[in-house]
Amino acid sequence: MTETAAPATAARPETPRPARPRASKPNGQWKVDGTAPLNANEQWKQEDGGLSVRERIETIYAQGGFDSIDPTDLHGRFRWWGLYTQRKPGIDGGKTATLEPHELEDRYFMMRVRIDGGALTTEQLRVIGQISVDFARGTADITDRQNIQLHWVEVEDVPEIWRRLEAVGLHTTEACGDVPRVILGSPVAGIAADEILDPTPQIREIAERYIGDESFANLPRKFKSAITGHPSQDVVHEINDIALVGVVHPELGPGYDLWVGGGLSTAAHLAVRLGTFVEPSRAAEVWAGVTGIFRDYGYRRLRNRARLKYLVQDWGAEKFRQVLETEYLSAPLPDGPAAVKPPTPGDHVGVHAQKDGKFYVGATPTVGRVSGEVLLELADLIEAHGSQRLRTTPHQKLVVLDIEEDRVDSLVAGLEEIGLYANPSPWRRSTIACTGIEYCKLAIVDTKDTATAAVAELEKRFEADPAKDGNGANALLKPLTLHVNGCPNSCARIQTADIGLKGQLLPDGNGGQTPGFQVHLGGGLASDTREEAGTGRTVRGLKVTAEDLPDYVERVTRRYLADRTGEAQTFAEWALAADEEALQ
Repeated sequence: MTETAAPATAARPETPRPARPRASKPNGQWKVDGTAPLNANEQWKQEDGGLSVRERIETIYAQGGFDSIDPTDLHGRFRWWGLYTQRKPGIDGGKTATLEPHELEDRYFMMRVRIDGGALTTEQLRVIGQISVDFARGTADITDRQNIQLHWVEVEDVPEIWRRLEAVGLHTTEACGDVPRVILGSPVAGIAADEILDPTPQIREIAERYIGDESFANLPRKFKSAITGHPSQDVVHEINDIALVGVVHPELGPGYDLWVGGGLSTAAHLAVRLGTFVEPSRAAEVWAGVTGIFRDYGYRRLRNRARLKYLVQDWGAEKFRQVLETEYLSAPLPDGPAAVKPPTPGDHVGVHAQKDGKFYVGATPTVGRVSGEVLLELADLIEAHGSQRLRTTPHQKLVVLDIEEDRVDSLVAGLEEIGLYANPSPWRRSTIACTGIEYCKLAIVDTKDTATAAVAELEKRFEADPAKDGNGANALLKPLTLHVNGCPNSCARIQTADIGLKGQLLPDGNGGQTPGFQVHLGGGLASDTREEAGTGRTVRGLKVTAEDLPDYVERVTRRYLADRTGEAQTFAEWALAADEEALQ
C-alpha cells in the first residue's frame, strides 16, 4: 500500500503554548490545605499528641529505663514535658552535622523547669536547688527565657522530680515542643515604682487557661510569648511570636501595644506592631487569637518555615490584624499608641526602689551559670534578709524583691559571696551564652566556659585606665552586650547584640580546625540607648578563634573608644557606621 503524500504547505513558525502555572505545593495550613499531615513530624503529632507521653514516662519508661523508651517519644513527645536528650561527652563539633541524633545523644536528659513571668518563691527555689543536687549533678543554668535548666537527669527520676516541683506549684509542661513555651514577663511586675501596669494577672490567666490545653498542644512549631508593663520594655518583645508591651492610651488608660512575628534563629525577623491597643481584660483573648492563627494558618509542611514570623512576613501587619479581628476575636481592637523609648536599662541589675518603699536588687551570675548549691544558698540568703520572693529575667539574671533599705548592703555582699553580682563590671553584666557543646546536640563550640574566661580576662584588661581619662575605661563603657552562641540557631540572640558571636570551626593553620566564631556587630533591641531594634551587620571574613576572643573584643572596643564622635555615641551606632578596617 502506497501512502498518499500530504499536500505541501508553507512552513509556519510554531506558536509556543502558554506556560501553565506550576501548581504550588501546599504549605500545610490547616484552614487552607486541610489537616492531612505532610511530613512525619506532623503525622505522629496527630496520631498521639505530645501531652500523652507523661503517663508512659511514669508507668513504663521510669521503670524500664532509657532502653525502654519508644524512639518517637524520645525524640518528639518528651519535649512536651521539658525533656531533651543531652549531648554525649567527647564528641567534637566537627561531628555535629555528620552524626545521627542517636549517635550524638547521651542517656541523660536536659530538663527545663518552666517559670512563667520568672516569678519564684524561696520555697520553690529551694526545691529546684535540691532537685539539682539530688538528680542533676548540681547543674543549674538560668536561661534567657526565664527558665532554669538542669542536666544529667535520668528518666527513672523524672516522676519524683515532677512530684517535688508540682508540690510547690512548678512544672515542666510544654517547656519545649511545638507548643506555647514559657511566657516571658517583667521581672519587676507589681513592685516597680515606675511601672505602667502589672501584667501578672494576664500572665497567670493565659498560663492557667491555655498551657496544657490540647487545643493549643499541636502548633506548627514553638510559640514564644512576652508580656510587660514596665517602661524599660524588659522582655525582648521584638523577638517573640507575640508580645504585649505596656502603654497608656489617651482615652482608655493603661494597656498593651501588640507585636507579632518576631524570631531569630538562622533567619532573623523582628516582630511587627499591629497598631492596636489591648485592654488588660482582653489580653488572654488576644493571646489565644494570635496563637489560633498560628495553629490554623501556620506553615506545617517544611519545619524550617514553620515559625509564625514567615506567615507574618507573607501576610503583613494589615492582613494579620484583619484576620485576627474578624476570625478570632469577639470585637475589633482600637488603634493604640506605640511605646516610647525605654528610659532605663531592662536588665534591672543593681539596687532600685520599689513602690512600697522597699528595694529590689538585680544580680548577675556569670553567663547564667549557677548550681544547685548556689540556689540553696540563695534561698537561705534571701530569707535571712526578710524576703521570700525573687524573679529570673530574660537576660540570664536574678532579681531579689522586697528588701528593707537597711538590709540592702548586707544582701549585696552576700550575693557576691555566692557569685551573684549586683555591681558587676560591664562585661559580666552584659555577656550571655547559650548551653553550647557541653550539653547541646546542635552546638559546634563551647560557649559557657569560653565566655566565662573572656569575661574574666576583659575585666583585667579594662580595669581603671588613666590613659583614657581620670575615671578609667570602665567609666567610659556603658554595658556593651557580648552574646556567645554555639551554633547558627541564635539561642543567645547574636543578631541583637553589640558583639554577637556565632560558633563555627575555623582553620587552625596546620590543616586542622579550631573552635571559633563569626562576628556580628551593632545589633540591639529597643533600650535606653537605642530607639528601635536592629539586627546589625556582618563583615565578610570577620571571624575569631575562641582562643583569640578576648584580644578581638579588647581591640574593637578600644577602637570604638578612640574613634567615637562623643560619649553619647553607642558602640552599635559606631559599629554600623565604621569602615570594615576598624572592625577587624
